[in-house]
Amino acid sequence: MRLQCEVEVINRMLPTFGMRNRGKAARAVLSIGRHLDKTSKIQNIYLMICTLKDKAGCKYKLKENIEQFFTRFVEEGKATVRLKEPAVDVCLSKADANNLKNFLSAARLAHRGSEVDSLPLTALAPARTRDVEKPKSKMSITSKKDYPLTSCFPYSLEQLQVSYCRLSRVDMRMLTLKKLRKLDLSNNHIKKLPATIGDLCCLAELVLHNNHLEAFSTALCQSTLQHSLQYLDLGQNKLRALPIQFCQLRELVHLKLDDNEMLCLPFKIGQLSKLRFLSAARNQLPYLPADFRRLSLENLDLFGNPFKHPNPLDHTIQLKFPLTLLEMASRAAVNYRIPYGPQLIPAHLCQDLEVSKTCGCGKACLNFYIQTTVSMNLHHVSHTVVLVDNMGGTEAPVLCYFCSLTCYSEFLDKCLQRGR
Repeated sequence: MRLQCEVEVINRMLPTFGMRNRGKAARAVLSIGRHLDKTSKIQNIYLMICTLKDKAGCKYKLKENIEQFFTRFVEEGKATVRLKEPAVDVCLSKADANNLKNFLSAARLAHRGSEVDSLPLTALAPARTRDVEKPKSKMSITSKKDYPLTSCFPYSLEQLQVSYCRLSRVDMRMLTLKKLRKLDLSNNHIKKLPATIGDLCCLAELVLHNNHLEAFSTALCQSTLQHSLQYLDLGQNKLRALPIQFCQLRELVHLKLDDNEMLCLPFKIGQLSKLRFLSAARNQLPYLPADFRRLSLENLDLFGNPFKHPNPLDHTIQLKFPLTLLEMASRAAVNYRIPYGPQLIPAHLCQDLEVSKTCGCGKACLNFYIQTTVSMNLHHVSHTVVLVDNMGGTEAPVLCYFCSLTCYSEFLDKCLQRGR
């Protein structure tokens, strides 16, 4: 039985001599196994603690030698074993909770001396250096020759950079690193992202700059990344659009989409309420989605997009008189916030309701509407705006929808009044 964790051995007798324990927790490997006592020639079960400074290890007898277990914080990977002789407390921390529970159970059985034969005992051998070194939390690989082909990535990694390695796909070994908070795969040849990236429940930063990505999958948008992902760099790829579900990544603070082939931004981008930094420079955006008005940004960069000059009279009419029953019912469901779901109505109707448009009057429209573009000063949504073009402008066209001819006529009247 072995356990890797941090250990501090506290001598309880020192205070009686007016001394203090000056030690601190160190990375260690704990083992429970048999050892032959050279004096009594009797085999007993011992607890051995090996650290980087003492790889040979220090042994403590277990049978009838444990005074008390302190396990209140065992779920947090913490526990203390109080020994009778010598009078020390073995304080354990930063351990895997399940492994710690099994280890304490084995120590308890060894103390009682019962069922010893059933214990998973370990040979009490000196520890290897790599077992007692502090777990590696960061790794950076920036050359193909340094890429590990036969060895695994350290399980304790929290930050991993693999750049300039010509990767054509994401290595599945990376996706087993459950503590990973930052994954940088920039400057590779990755064409597709596996859905299992969404299993990295702690992932807060994902950098995919300068790859060959053509799509960002719906599965990733509906994974645990919804609750963890804060920084996403998709710059310098081959993306033309993002799925509607992309706006379910509501923890996003920083989004980079520069140097792609984007023809439109996500339809419901206004749902990204925590987004503060957005850059989508040098794409193919002719206009911005209507929901763009709901953003509240600190920095916005849309330079180098072929924005079209808005003309309220240049419109698309997609109306039908009278409206279909489906359209009227769908508008009512959105306007009155009637609960819906695939358990109540067909899934394709749910999808239609999720992409409903909002008219200037505040009411919804789905498949029948009038569409035009209006000019908006980007300072309305961002404190700092990078100039949209070389002419020094900070205005861009934004889509605008109307649910009826009446609403559109009122809008045109207001435009004429402003023009006078």
